[in-house]
Amino acid sequence: MGERIKKIFRQSGVIPVMDNRLVLITSRKTNRWTIPKGYVEKGLSAAESAAKEAYEEAGLIGVVHHEEAGAYRYSKFGKLFSVQVFPLYIETLLDDWDEMHVRQRKIVSPLEAFDLLYHDQLKDVIAGYFGIKRNGR
Repeated sequence: MGERIKKIFRQSGVIPVMDNRLVLITSRKTNRWTIPKGYVEKGLSAAESAAKEAYEEAGLIGVVHHEEAGAYRYSKFGKLFSVQVFPLYIETLLDDWDEMHVRQRKIVSPLEAFDLLYHDQLKDVIAGYFGIKRNGR
C-alpha cells in the first residue's frame, strides 16, 4: 500500500528568464537540475519568497512577475510539496552568492532544460511559459 499523505507543503519557485533562456540550479542533496524554490516565507508573497530563493540559491537579482506561470507537485521523504512558479526577469547574475559552494548554476535554452530537469510537471510549466509543445502534450 502507498503512504498516506496528510499535509501538502506549500513552496514557490521561479523560472529565471534571461534573453529567452533560463537559469537552472542543482539541488543540494541529489544534484538534480531544478529551479530555485523553497518554502513560502511568512510575511512575503509567494512570488517575493521565490525571488528571495533565487537570490540565495542562484545569485539572481531581477523583477519577479506576480502572475503565476504554473504549478507542479512532487513528493520527497513521504511528504507532498506543491510549488507555485513565477517568472523572474533577471537583471543581474552575481559572481558570488550564498549557496555557490553547494549548488551549480547553468544557463540553458528551454529545450536544453527539458533534457536536464527531473520533474515532468516542471517541464510542462516551462514548456507552457515558453510556448513550446513537447512530446505531443
